[in-house]
Amino acid sequence: MEIHKKYMQRCLDLAKNGLGTTYPNPLVGSVIVYEDKIIGEGWHRKAGEPHAEVNAINSVKDKSLLSKSTLYVNLEPCSHYGRTPPCSLLIIQMKIPNVVIGSIDLNDMVHGKGIAFLKNNNCNVTVGVLENKCNQLNRRFFTFHQKKRPYIILKWAQTKDGFIFPEVETAVENKPIWISNSYSQQLVHKWRTEEASVLVGTNTVLQDNPKLSARTYSGRSPVRIAIDKDLKTNTDFHFYDDEIETIVFIDKKTKVDKNREFYERIDFSKNVIVQILDILYKREIQSIIIEGGAITLQSFIDANLWDEARNFVGNLCFEKGIKAPDVNREIRTELQIGTDKLLMYTNKW
Repeated sequence: MEIHKKYMQRCLDLAKNGLGTTYPNPLVGSVIVYEDKIIGEGWHRKAGEPHAEVNAINSVKDKSLLSKSTLYVNLEPCSHYGRTPPCSLLIIQMKIPNVVIGSIDLNDMVHGKGIAFLKNNNCNVTVGVLENKCNQLNRRFFTFHQKKRPYIILKWAQTKDGFIFPEVETAVENKPIWISNSYSQQLVHKWRTEEASVLVGTNTVLQDNPKLSARTYSGRSPVRIAIDKDLKTNTDFHFYDDEIETIVFIDKKTKVDKNREFYERIDFSKNVIVQILDILYKREIQSIIIEGGAITLQSFIDANLWDEARNFVGNLCFEKGIKAPDVNREIRTELQIGTDKLLMYTNKW
């Protein structure tokens, strides 16, 4: 079993390379082992491109060894035709006799079917190696399919005395107020490349005029989302620069000059958060970072609709202002990033 863990860990390390680029597909890595030696490996890079098992098989130079090898993969091989043919069929066609799987795919199109297909075709299948690690890696994918909503990450910066924003009178309109340092800010841009979308409320757009891009880190920028019931923002804001896919949630009764494609109408007299998450689910947006402001963040906390929280505590004080949100959970991890502290929380479910 220890040898299985060794190669499954390699699958996980490979799979991480696809973080932020595989949506709506999961993160998957695969290795092929012959006589305790890796002879092929690969990972899924992008939806529509070959899956991890295909890349691993294609990387094997001597294909005759496949009939005497073991294929490791952190997620159950698919068994249906999508943008690409089923990986479980290819494994059988290549006569690979042994398959070791980390976790079962929770997507209804796959769930257990890939394993059953392999077993029914005389393949020796082992399931559940490093299962917790495999589930954790694909927590976005699993949350999306289990809970029918995106995986939700809360993120904010606060002062040492617990404020997220100073008194309005001291703020400069349309300019952000930086509480965290430049290293923390770049880390946030890295996080943006890893998630499918990022959301802020009306006041954050009005006050900070944010771009919500990943401009200081290499990678794709997430879909940016704003809640703007009465459409107080306008096309002069960075939000409307057409550089990044954008969604603006407005009230169903709000009048606009042009019904631009980025407007999504919802009923603000009903549960706003649930409506937003339902629409994002239908759009196959698997994860979202909630970046503010305080009211928006606290509304997700109060609804208990969040999975992780990431809180920067900067090295300054406001004395007065808008209080930071309260997740009311024990700190899971605490890191020092220059002069900032990063506190991380998990919402158990």
